[in-house]
Amino acid sequence: MPGGASSIMIARHLILFRSEQIRAIARRLGWGVSDQAISSLSNFVMGVIVVRTLGDTSFGAFTVAFLTYSLILNASRGLSTDPLLVRYSGTDHPTWRRVVACGSGTALVVGSAAGVLSIAVGILLPSPLNGAFIALGIGLPGLMLQDSWRFSFFAAGRGSQAFLNDTFWTVLLIGGLLALVATGHVTVFNSLLVFGLTATVAALLGLAQTRVRPDMRAVRRWLVDHRSLGVRYLMENTASSGATQLRALIIGALAGLATVGQIQAGMMLLGPFLVVLMGLAQVAVPEASHVLTRGGPRRLRRFTLLLGGALAVGAVLWGAAMVLVLPHGLGELLLGSTWSQTSPLVPPLTIQVIWACFSVGFGAGLRALGASRLSLRAQLLTSTMYLSGGVIGGLIGTALAVCWVAAGAAFVSAMGWGFALRRGVRLHASELSAPPTGALSAGAAR
Repeated sequence: MPGGASSIMIARHLILFRSEQIRAIARRLGWGVSDQAISSLSNFVMGVIVVRTLGDTSFGAFTVAFLTYSLILNASRGLSTDPLLVRYSGTDHPTWRRVVACGSGTALVVGSAAGVLSIAVGILLPSPLNGAFIALGIGLPGLMLQDSWRFSFFAAGRGSQAFLNDTFWTVLLIGGLLALVATGHVTVFNSLLVFGLTATVAALLGLAQTRVRPDMRAVRRWLVDHRSLGVRYLMENTASSGATQLRALIIGALAGLATVGQIQAGMMLLGPFLVVLMGLAQVAVPEASHVLTRGGPRRLRRFTLLLGGALAVGAVLWGAAMVLVLPHGLGELLLGSTWSQTSPLVPPLTIQVIWACFSVGFGAGLRALGASRLSLRAQLLTSTMYLSGGVIGGLIGTALAVCWVAAGAAFVSAMGWGFALRRGVRLHASELSAPPTGALSAGAAR
């Protein structure tokens, strides 16, 4: 009996421990989704205001500038917060403060340099692109710093603080945009200017929340210390955003800015689901790292497949809901006259997002493994497919063609991410079983 009672007690403790783990994971994922929801809400409101007020062409210019912001944002993350997430998630508080000072300083330097370049480019561009790039350049330092605080909080498991900061920014941004509507001053320049200035105010709140001052003097040391990850993540992130930006420019040149605006308007309709996708993506790497530590590489692979599959099911359900609901007036209410050109794009865009869900899951696993070379190869494949599809669709000359070709490219890309993760798991398993010299050799191959 004592032995049986002990076994029962041990089993109960294990069940309680596992339940606490599940609740902790759900809580962290919940904050990630909530934070992304509030962030995406502000972007969605801004997009709706611009497309309804200014039409396809101006919204196309807005889209090109916003994609440029996304490119710079991903470059900043690759150099600053991506290495922080991979190497310092869950670290002790003194170490967290030190690395956050370095990471946020790096983000601020990237934003400042990119801001100057954006203003210089804007001066040379025709209207309405010139105003868009000048306004973007003014806000880039604050935008990069605010984003660095978000991921610093997630690395520390303090998603509620990221949510607070983004909520503050969203309130300021929506208030500023509504003021533009009320006074009749909605332009591409003014919208992006409000976007950047309100982010700067939120970045100042981040200073108070973290009580960490960005250390711009430590940027060189940070880049050198994390060059094995930072350089590859920079290439990986900019390959993704760069392909998106270049594709938009090519489509704009071949088929017109109105086509760019129609495609972006279609993506806006997927906004609520993309909130979930991006929210889970930004906390998936820390969670995948926890799974790898506790369960090993094979459990990591199962985790990423389940994550991607669950997200794909959500994408199917959301796409079906849009097909059934939006034609009955809601689509026109949101997009105005643009809806008639955008509605046929919903099915191929949904298929594209379904495959992207699996890429997100597999990509989180590769980041957790630290397999930066493999993830870079997978991202280069994705970018090549995405860019090639844009060129083909642009040559055909319709937004619908662009979206269907992109859906096929997303399938090929998801397969590439899956194969890369399988190889990464095998390499990691061989490292664990090999002697020290063999482990070093396998690590170098990553």
